[in-house]
Amino acid sequence: MKIDLLAKRLIGFVFVLSLLFGIGLASSSEARAQWQDPYYRQREQQREQIRRQREWEREQRRRQRRDGRYDNGRYDDGYGNYGGSFQLRQTALNAGYNEGIKEGRKDRNNGERYEFRDEEDYRNANTDYSSRLGSRELYRLYFRQGFENGYADGYRGY
Repeated sequence: MKIDLLAKRLIGFVFVLSLLFGIGLASSSEARAQWQDPYYRQREQQREQIRRQREWEREQRRRQRRDGRYDNGRYDDGYGNYGGSFQLRQTALNAGYNEGIKEGRKDRNNGERYEFRDEEDYRNANTDYSSRLGSRELYRLYFRQGFENGYADGYRGY
């Protein structure tokens, strides 16, 4: 009996010893690879820096979506940003939207088809334009975007 107990303990001791030896061997080979590669730590730091940069960019995009902002700080109102002054952009968008909503309501009430391109105000796109605002073509571009949205809202009955 004592021999069986002694044999079991000896086998258990050999097993534990071989397990520890295997773990030590595996970790020493990884440590040796790290020790032999002089740029290992530098690459790890670069990976960590890239990970932090990506996380920061994700957080910025999350905040922009939540706050409804473009990267340039203007509000994301669904209209393109083609340059020009803020006053030119807002004046053109507001004038276009107001004219569009009037024409859209008028076409809906008269039973006409949905077509904003045949409206004279859309074609001219110069309502409320002043040369002090800047480029006439840029004004027309913004005006037509506002007109399209206003026309759609007016035609739908908003």
